[in-house]
Amino acid sequence: MIKADNPNLTGADALVQTLADLGVDVCFANPGTSEMHLIAALDNEPRIRSVLCLFEGVATGAADGSSRVTGKPAMTLLHLGPGYLNAGANIHNARRARSPMINVVGDHAVTHQQYDAPLASDIFGLAEPNSLWIKSIEKVEQAGEIATEAWVASFGPESGPVTVVLPADSAWKKGGRKGSISDSPKLKLPIQDLIDKAVQLLRTATKPIILVNGSALSETGLEYAAKLKAHGIRVMIDTFVPRIARGAGRFMPDRMHYFAEGAMQDLDGCDLMLLAGTKPPVAFFAYPERPSLLVPDGCNVLSLGGYEADSEDIVSALVDALELKESAQVANLVRPNQPSGKLSGASVGVSLARHLPESAIVSDDGVSNSIGCYFATANASPHDWLMLTGGAIGQGMPVALGAALAAPDRKVLCLSGDGAGMYTCQALWSMARENVDVTTVVFVNHSYRILNIEQARTGATDPGQAAKSMLDLSNPEINWVDLSSSMGVPGVVCKSAEEFDVAIERAFKSDGPHLIAALLPE
Repeated sequence: MIKADNPNLTGADALVQTLADLGVDVCFANPGTSEMHLIAALDNEPRIRSVLCLFEGVATGAADGSSRVTGKPAMTLLHLGPGYLNAGANIHNARRARSPMINVVGDHAVTHQQYDAPLASDIFGLAEPNSLWIKSIEKVEQAGEIATEAWVASFGPESGPVTVVLPADSAWKKGGRKGSISDSPKLKLPIQDLIDKAVQLLRTATKPIILVNGSALSETGLEYAAKLKAHGIRVMIDTFVPRIARGAGRFMPDRMHYFAEGAMQDLDGCDLMLLAGTKPPVAFFAYPERPSLLVPDGCNVLSLGGYEADSEDIVSALVDALELKESAQVANLVRPNQPSGKLSGASVGVSLARHLPESAIVSDDGVSNSIGCYFATANASPHDWLMLTGGAIGQGMPVALGAALAAPDRKVLCLSGDGAGMYTCQALWSMARENVDVTTVVFVNHSYRILNIEQARTGATDPGQAAKSMLDLSNPEINWVDLSSSMGVPGVVCKSAEEFDVAIERAFKSDGPHLIAALLPE
């Protein structure tokens, strides 16, 4: 039922209050003139925390991070089509993470749109490719119900970003009505016929694996996965997943290789691939004479449910059908000795394994240098790891910001490359403004290192000076400590493993945002 109306509600009020009624509690905003009444509506709604971001890509990345931690949609406020375009890369990442997100995009007043003002654009044409659902509030009376529709649509059946376009006159006019309150849609339950078929196939398979993503990567889901492993079923995760519980006391599945040839070698002999909460694995890019679909010849593939499915329930149902009791070994807590010598991604990983606080959240955008940190922390204190799901670098700092606001009682660590960090370094300013407990580690190698690797892999060998300069960040060198300090986040530079170990321990024992520039040798 629609709640009793307040005749003084503007369309902006109706939208914002409806979202608050539905449980939205944060808005990451970079507003403009057409959103002034939305700002006023947020000012009047104490249940939603408004967070200013200096770049739209920070706003959407932060909303992604918040949603990954809470499981519910965050709101963003974007200015017209150009604002949406600036936000687009991290909306793409959020879509790949299946993070529910409500992007509210201001538009010119309906009466003004006919004049093709300088900031006019085809917002629908820009937003539709990355939106699971999109609507414009053409009449003020529609504002509340469209807000409810957007909230429901963000949950799926496959969850992700949705877009509400709010023309300025629909925002400022009175006569807004709050929308109805709805329960959030749930993930789909296992299909028993598919579970039964999987059990039959497992009876004859010699080297089966199950590839999992989604809810199966929670602490409880991994307990079921450990029983499959003990039964002889190899458990793997996608190369990049939105969130996985890791560390001491938890079962650690194998991770799909990033490079196609490595993945195919690792999967050699696999004759049955079960899928839970994901799709068949594919290479990130096409390469000469290398496969795109990462499934061995002769391997039988059975999907037990895609991204719309509750993969934890799928894994649980499979365990029940197989009547499994035994579990594979979980990780034991190991605190390695202090590393020494040259600073590297590997030595950083050792220091993280030594000092990572219990229940920490890691936002990983370190690209080539953070992979060692991932494996080194397998036996660290229990924590959650958030990955770069969509491949668009520049996610790490914003996701860390959103995660820290969603879980203020937990330490957050951001791992970023220097190239990736420059996409959204404005997130540091919002970290300082909100005083969030985030430690950002920037791997400084003055290059797009992953692209130097890919240059050879794609066959583009013998690069000349022009090609080399396109991947080089050393002219001029970026001073990360000065950059960070200028935005209110204290920073230090570390050049040795010992220096980094001391710096990360100090940062984790302190409150508020910090930055460590890990200067790696060339």
